[in-house]
Amino acid sequence: MKGVLVILDGIGDLPNKLLGDKTPLEAAYTPNLDFLANRSELGYMYPVKPGYVPASDEAIVSFFGNDLTKSSRGQLEVRGTDIKLVRGDLALRTNFATVDKEGNIVDRRAGRTVTNKEAELLAKEVNKIKIPKDFIFKSTIQHRGVLVFKGGFSDNITGNDAAYIRGKMKEDKVSYIRPLDDSENTQYTADVVNEFLERVREVLEKHPVNIDRKRKGLLPANYLLIRGAGIETPKLKFYKKWLAVSYMPLEIGFAKTSGMQVFSFNYPRFGWFDVYHNLYKGLKKACKVSIKTIKRNYNKFDYAYIHIKETDIPGHDNKPLEKKFMIEHLDKTLFYFLKKFAISKKIKVVITGDHSTPCRLKSHSADPVPVLFYSGIETAPKEKRFCESDARKGSLGRIMGGELLSKAGFMR
Repeated sequence: MKGVLVILDGIGDLPNKLLGDKTPLEAAYTPNLDFLANRSELGYMYPVKPGYVPASDEAIVSFFGNDLTKSSRGQLEVRGTDIKLVRGDLALRTNFATVDKEGNIVDRRAGRTVTNKEAELLAKEVNKIKIPKDFIFKSTIQHRGVLVFKGGFSDNITGNDAAYIRGKMKEDKVSYIRPLDDSENTQYTADVVNEFLERVREVLEKHPVNIDRKRKGLLPANYLLIRGAGIETPKLKFYKKWLAVSYMPLEIGFAKTSGMQVFSFNYPRFGWFDVYHNLYKGLKKACKVSIKTIKRNYNKFDYAYIHIKETDIPGHDNKPLEKKFMIEHLDKTLFYFLKKFAISKKIKVVITGDHSTPCRLKSHSADPVPVLFYSGIETAPKEKRFCESDARKGSLGRIMGGELLSKAGFMR
């Protein structure tokens, strides 16, 4: 193996009062990351371009040298499940969400408390809805899901969450699906999806799962937010000499479509309402599987791509302490291993994020992410840490996401 790329989802942040005006990376105790940073080049990276608020799919598509217009979030997420797609199938990413009677979005993730059992029961009822076209709705992990309308649709439509229009926040209100061109098929597609969503709301609002959730004081999962429409097979560059440790549908779908060998695991089932207990179980398993996969396969592949999802969630929830704790767990496990592995095997290591998710903003931002290049060659310590402030002063300077692999010397 020549190199390992680690993407920490949403790792970039801003100074926070709860952490003494430090970011979670700056506040965390990370001796193993510090060891690597001391012997690395640091810089700061705009995942897509300055001023742009990237989604996770846009960032990773950009990192691997692809045109953002050649894939869609929906297609990549569905390809990370067991649903089979053919050209013309309309694929969409979904969230179980909570909306009020006026269509205001109360919570985009229904409080993050939808258990696996609840999601499966709700999905089963949604799939009974009768509309003129065949569709498949599948819950995936926690509040997430995917939706596919089978055959002959247009993907030139908006989503129904007005908050995200080309990455810019607008308002917290649901909207109708709108056609983005004047073709008959695009208008028909918008009409079909709007009809479906109206029926979904009726079904979910009166479902026993949501009646019980409201009785317990929990937010009902009474609506579906959808985005990332796509009908075309993504056209991505191939990375056949790579392995990928991926466990969320988006990253699995991206890695598979990019020709990588995917090593995954079943995410721990969420059976109660403490989502962070579930997230820590997922994080621990991700670290163990990543370490085991590299140990067993380092002589079979040239490069490894590891994507850690959990660090993004505290940013969306404004939980800087949780983000700090997750970083410290990664340091004790995954980065402790990578430090020893990289030195003994003389391999390159790149560590960065796909975007910034500052806790105080509770959303993605256009802020750059820190990036670390360890060359595999031992050098004298330079008293640096992997964090936003040191990255700004690093010798790599400013880079764009599309330059990441070439600057690191990682090959296809």
